Amino acid sequence: MTRKNRYANRARISTGQVRQLVRFFVLDLTASQIALLTGVNRNTVNRYVHALRERIALVCEAQSPFRGEVEVDASYVGARRVKGKRGRGAYGKTIVLGIFQRNG
Repeated sequence: MTRKNRYANRARISTGQVRQLVRFFVLDLTASQIALLTGVNRNTVNRYVHALRERIALVCEAQSPFRGEVEVDASYVGARRVKGKRGRGAYGKTIVLGIFQRNG
């Protein structure tokens, strides 16, 4: 039996369709939009897109300088709070971001 797709075993979509699917994924289209444009079932598109996201996460995790549990916290530093101004609590203040790696 010949392989129809070089990226997955026993796939029913062709290599060209997979490449087209990846192109549309990069353009940030939804699975429904990709399914309409490629002629592939939406569930199949969801499965391939999920596999792409998992692979991207693995590569990003391997390249990350942090390992294990990471704690992130943000605070605003600056002038006092202005009373009576709803939603203006962070205006004119500087954000301070802290990243802490546990057990590493």
